[in-house]
Amino acid sequence: MMDFNSDISSLILPNGRSVPGTLDSEDQVKHVLEQVSNAYGFRGFMVLSVPDSGCRNLAGQTQLTTWPAEFYSRYDGASLIQGSPVIERLRRSTIPFTYDAHQLARRRLDGKGDACVSVFEAANIPRGVYLPVHDAVGNRGAIAFGGDRPVVSNDELQALNLWAGLLYSRWAFAKRRDRRGPGSLSRREIECLRWAAAGKTTVEMARIMALSEYTVNHYLNRATRKLDSVNRVQTVAKAIRAGLIN
Repeated sequence: MMDFNSDISSLILPNGRSVPGTLDSEDQVKHVLEQVSNAYGFRGFMVLSVPDSGCRNLAGQTQLTTWPAEFYSRYDGASLIQGSPVIERLRRSTIPFTYDAHQLARRRLDGKGDACVSVFEAANIPRGVYLPVHDAVGNRGAIAFGGDRPVVSNDELQALNLWAGLLYSRWAFAKRRDRRGPGSLSRREIECLRWAAAGKTTVEMARIMALSEYTVNHYLNRATRKLDSVNRVQTVAKAIRAGLIN
């Protein structure tokens, strides 16, 4: 069995760089995933929970991502998760695989193949890989890397699968730890709440923090869950009362 708690600093990326051996936060894991994505020539990554058969949107299953927000808007707007050959494969298999939007389009039985190709092409992620992963308690997920680079080799696929397993394990551990109450808000979550308290919109926060709108919303939604709030206004109010922001 692979030890996903082992030191990963000994692993070397294709560009010759190594990564920190200790990854203590979701932000740190996200940064390394970006490094891996860039080193292998992809345009971005997505970490998702494997959707069940009743799931109606991909955005709600996505935990971390650098894929553009417009991709999710168009994908879910066209209801492409239903009938997706990729999602079906992730539900029944734990073997990593490559994807090509054009080839997958021919396997759809709902007549939405052209729409699917259009969505992936517009986001510049027509080819890539999906790497099934799981955490210590058995929750299943996948990490996808997408771009317009040539199809990955078998050696690259094996290396990416190793990175995916290690980083998902670290991310899942950090996520469980960060759910321990209001004092465990991450630095990014607190930063987003500070800007929200200052009256900044999601678009403005994304620009200030050099993040995507999707990522800003992810941090705000995560803070809302941790503080057991019903909306952003209540979350900011609770954070102020708890002394987390001022």
